[in-house]
Amino acid sequence: MRVVVLGAYGLIGSAVVRESLAHGHEVIGLGRNIAQASQALPAVQWLRGDLADLTTADAWTPLLRGCKPDAIVNCSGVLQDGPRDDVFVIQSDAVRALIAACETLAIRRFVQISATRATADADTGFMRSKAAADAALATSTLDWWILRPGLVLSPQAYGGSALLRALAAMPLVLPIVHADCTVQTVAVTDVASAARQCLDGVVPTGRRFDLVEADTHTFAEVVMQLRAWLGLPPAPMLRLPDALARPVARIADGLTWLGWRSPLRTTAMREIKHGVLGDSTAWQATTGTRLLTLRETLQRMPATVQERWFARLFLLKPLLVLTLAAFWCTTAVIAVANPRPALSLLAAAGIEGIAAQAVVFGGAAVDALLGLAVLHRRTLRAAALAMVAVTVGYLVGGTLLLPSLWLDPLGPLVKPIPAAVLALVLLAIADDR
Repeated sequence: MRVVVLGAYGLIGSAVVRESLAHGHEVIGLGRNIAQASQALPAVQWLRGDLADLTTADAWTPLLRGCKPDAIVNCSGVLQDGPRDDVFVIQSDAVRALIAACETLAIRRFVQISATRATADADTGFMRSKAAADAALATSTLDWWILRPGLVLSPQAYGGSALLRALAAMPLVLPIVHADCTVQTVAVTDVASAARQCLDGVVPTGRRFDLVEADTHTFAEVVMQLRAWLGLPPAPMLRLPDALARPVARIADGLTWLGWRSPLRTTAMREIKHGVLGDSTAWQATTGTRLLTLRETLQRMPATVQERWFARLFLLKPLLVLTLAAFWCTTAVIAVANPRPALSLLAAAGIEGIAAQAVVFGGAAVDALLGLAVLHRRTLRAAALAMVAVTVGYLVGGTLLLPSLWLDPLGPLVKPIPAAVLALVLLAIADDR
């Protein structure tokens, strides 16, 4: 079949893509940022589309007519509202419009990836919007399936799963909030396999299934098992008060205005507090298969040195961003507050008066702009490149004008080098997704 997968480069979507390709289906991936995905999954036909703009059946029709799919798998979703995201528009309005377009174009099969706590009276917009899309699909004329996975574990690490690994790899002590909340996990391979079985007609249509393991765990137990999976020795757990989650979530919410979608936002913290629970019996009774337990999932994706490196260094990226922003903004403030040392150096090189002031204050403005630009996700890469370029230009210019400054290991020609090195490291680990 030709299958359109929404959110095809996400944690679940990419697994669904690979499972579908492995079983002979032709896959069309839809997303709004497909440049990196098209390189990672060249066997997929990629369509650029923003669900925020696809809120009517008429908007969907040209896309669907162009690729002529036999089925849809919706793996898309956003955690909560932000500058670029409206949860109800993306998870409800766009999906309901897609369902209507499928009915018009006779695209029969539709698999919806929902969530175990998706109900109309849930206390998060994420869950209510998922429930609204589920209800629209359930009342449609399509052959539909609604799959509701628990806490998804995957060989890939992205968003919340990446943060879980980083938490499990913390040195000395494991700081955990909502430690006693109960969760059930599911392997991403089981979710992908379930979606593919629905497409292949193995599973009866018009059914909802919770995709969760039979076992239950506390959140702390999941973190501890992930630490053991990473091959790290046991560490004491620091149970943080639940009240601490609120200010942390508020800060994470604010970072969305800088383009960052932190897994510590209010919705994620609230969902963990509620627990991630489902009923595994319906899927097992219908298909005769049991979903992998947490221990079995981890055994089937052994951790190597790259997983340990990733987990230990995951929090390096925000630390680098903050360090570089602080360095460049601080140099700008110092230059403006006390320009005499810089003006004296320029005078020794024969640059005085208005020209010298233009160099000092212009340089301070550039430093400040770069320090602020690196804080924003969309300008981070360009800012880091500019930091390296400005540092090289500063070193070359200073060397030509005042080569004697290199004799001082703490002199102004040496000080920017660590910042340039940090910018290069940030470029190496920057992720555009």
